[in-house]
Amino acid sequence: MFGKPPSGCVVYDNFDSMEREDGVQQPLPSEQVMSEVHLGCPPNHSGPHLSHFTISLPPRYENSTLRGNIDAVEDISISASTMLDLDEDGDLILTRRKKSPSHHLVLTIQHNITSSIPRVGLQVWRAELVLTDFVLHVMSTSSDFDKVVALELGAGTGLVGILLARVAKTVFITDHGDEVLENCEKNVDLNAEIFHGKASVHVRELDWKNSWPPQEENTAPSKGRYCWTQSEIEELKKASLLLAADVIYSDDLTDAFFSILKKLMLDNPEKVLYLAMEKRYNFTLDDLDVVANGYSHFRSYLITEQGCKQLDGASKPLFVGEQIDLRYIPCYVLNYNRGDDVELWKIKLNHRALF
Repeated sequence: MFGKPPSGCVVYDNFDSMEREDGVQQPLPSEQVMSEVHLGCPPNHSGPHLSHFTISLPPRYENSTLRGNIDAVEDISISASTMLDLDEDGDLILTRRKKSPSHHLVLTIQHNITSSIPRVGLQVWRAELVLTDFVLHVMSTSSDFDKVVALELGAGTGLVGILLARVAKTVFITDHGDEVLENCEKNVDLNAEIFHGKASVHVRELDWKNSWPPQEENTAPSKGRYCWTQSEIEELKKASLLLAADVIYSDDLTDAFFSILKKLMLDNPEKVLYLAMEKRYNFTLDDLDVVANGYSHFRSYLITEQGCKQLDGASKPLFVGEQIDLRYIPCYVLNYNRGDDVELWKIKLNHRALF
């Protein structure tokens, strides 16, 4: 699994086994990690859990016809207050005002409460919810994401891609490992009713350490249910929108991420990546301080637009990055705390550095 980092508290409740010299199998503790996001989970629960994430829909999703019906109900209530109706016994008939419909969307997401580090994509992480807020904000204030072909990298539970399918033409939700992909596919099925009628949603495996595009002999459906077909690869080339959340926590994976990102972004049309991440601090003996080395490595791949104009071509990083101010992105996902260390970045390929 590529998305979602080892973070939070560490518990030791799952065991692998190792063979001692005398041949006896001895349990070996396997490090488990827990996300900060475990909405409605029962105490001491460590397996899969269905959480219901309530999203306050932006004004764009308030159906105008429904709004008119609400106004009509309000008018009726007003007139009823000035005209008294009596039943056959002479008792007052009270016209009860109907409740205005609640403009909320509920997503049902299956996720684990804890997992081993290679399986952290089974959990929901805070940056994933921040990226969800951003996608909702763009969907509510513009048509930029309407009818796009989009790719979610290191999707984990698939929450962001699922929501995007309300407006996009095609969404490829990708990650690595059958267990994570199966869980993601289940979430797609659980929420399929919220997609718009013509949306195509595909759960596919994308290993950042493998070549891209995959060789033709590896794209046949018989190779696996999450393998790509040739037509899907061609469709992905048309993508203009890339999304990723919490995929920056290991330098090796960061290198692999930007390697595959370059290959994807070389295809036309021009592509933009929106990446949400959480800076994670650790004490290191080398620095004798608490530092965010993973974050520093991530930043080494980026240059600002202003810096891009000032440096000569030979020394320019391959990607131009712009940090988005989260103060201007409302919280549409209810009941979670963003914290102070989550960042959102808009990233494009620096074409000047290619020549």
